[in-house]
Amino acid sequence: MGISQPQNLTAPVVETLRPYGIRVSLPPGDPFRKIVGPEWHRIHWYPTREERDDALAQMSRRHQYSRAGDRPSLVFDKIENLAESRGIS
Repeated sequence: MGISQPQNLTAPVVETLRPYGIRVSLPPGDPFRKIVGPEWHRIHWYPTREERDDALAQMSRRHQYSRAGDRPSLVFDKIENLAESRGIS
């Protein structure tokens, strides 16, 4: 059965496997954790290791408009869905 109102989807339907991911979280002691909660994280999935590694390099770089002393306060972890990457169902 198809989606009756595809324009209402918040994210596109994923039709390919995306077993390689990046988990983005906050370091302990970060003051932003008081707002979003200590367990906050976001996961981004990619179909290949190369795409994930390229995205990780882009995410973790120093932003071009940052001030001289600014440091990103995010933790990036490479993750893998072993069942998808190994073709195990």
